[in-house]
Amino acid sequence: MTSDLTDATNKSPLEFPQVHDPMADRYGRTPSIADVVRLGTGFTVSLIITGIVWVSLSSILVPQLVDQIAPGQREAFIGTINSVGSVVALLANIIFGTFSDLTRSRWGKRTLWIISGGILCGACVAGLLVTRSLPLILLLWCGMQLFYNWMNAPFVATLSDRVPDKFRGSVSSFMGAGGVLGQTAGSLVGSLLISNINLGFALGALGFALVGIIVVGIWPREPSNLDEARAPLSVKAVLRAFIPPHGKGARNFYFALFGRLMMVAGYQMINGYLLYVVKYYTFADSGYDDDQLKKAAAGVIATMSVITMIVSLLAALISGPISDRLGMRKIPVALASVLFAVGAAMPWIFHNAWGMYLFAAIAGFGYGVYNAIDQALNVSILPNPQEAGKDLGVLNMANTLSTVLGSLLTSGVVMATGGNYGLVFPVCIVVVLIAAFLIMQIRDIR
Repeated sequence: MTSDLTDATNKSPLEFPQVHDPMADRYGRTPSIADVVRLGTGFTVSLIITGIVWVSLSSILVPQLVDQIAPGQREAFIGTINSVGSVVALLANIIFGTFSDLTRSRWGKRTLWIISGGILCGACVAGLLVTRSLPLILLLWCGMQLFYNWMNAPFVATLSDRVPDKFRGSVSSFMGAGGVLGQTAGSLVGSLLISNINLGFALGALGFALVGIIVVGIWPREPSNLDEARAPLSVKAVLRAFIPPHGKGARNFYFALFGRLMMVAGYQMINGYLLYVVKYYTFADSGYDDDQLKKAAAGVIATMSVITMIVSLLAALISGPISDRLGMRKIPVALASVLFAVGAAMPWIFHNAWGMYLFAAIAGFGYGVYNAIDQALNVSILPNPQEAGKDLGVLNMANTLSTVLGSLLTSGVVMATGGNYGLVFPVCIVVVLIAAFLIMQIRDIR
């Protein structure tokens, strides 16, 4: 085994239920600055790649495919694949987070899951190249959710395992920047590929297949954990993963969980339906035919993507180091949610492309701050660092449940009002303000 990490002790990691040295990782080792930079770079690269692929697929390419083959079912079907896929993702996140916690190998507990999950997810995306059947699209989407979370649950747990407390805000900031850059670039890439969706599916398959290999290659090699004790792998151990955290620290855990659920649901309400919002709200009275509407929507989304990319990247890069310096996690996350609500009010007030551009600028800045700091907040409230994979899997299930909630809210509002996307915005505002309120209920963390 090769590693740049310096052992702080010869004891097993299990003898360190809580690492108090802010410069040490969970194993009691003190990473060099170079190692921390490599870890942060790997996280950032992964989030850029997966953000581009996920957003281009979920917000642009798959909705456009559905609009082409079944336009009368678009809202209902997108809501269905988001809901069913999110149930798969929810279960996969917890199960594979637990499996990775229990894995013992010469490559550590996370590496093999990250590489194999990416390859299998890419194979599912490749399937979209050859199907125009709604049931098969649903099946492939569920496969993507399964294998992405096979990869993602161990990936997120690596932040708790290997990044010391002292650097988590800064690393989380770069992760947030990568996430924002990936998500906004995903909208841009999707808008550019809207007339050639098969090329988008091919690039997406390649991106997912390679991302795990690339990231593991950037990181310092994960230490072998063959000598680490563990509970026997059994059905009981897996089922135990579904027991919610309880006891000391659980209160903060649940406020963080439901705060994240509401915030990401608000984000999903607009961004998950962005193509349809721009087509059927911003240009509702334009009189464009289908081809003109597609081109006009692509232009607005591309401009929004550039705006969001700039402001979100700026927000993410400055907010994490400031959060580390001030020792604050909770307050910036709550304020970011409020700022997103202000941004969501813009298209509601200004029913034109400028309203969407203001949304991109204001909400994009708020979401950039949120992405930069929320993961560091989540790690800081874990009840048991030894079960980071499982508990972060539970916390990250907020991402999957929020997709269900956001899709249900948007599709419900639109279908109940006969296609009125304008009412999505005030509902979104209420949802993200609830998120800010819940985050502020966390105790003992600024």
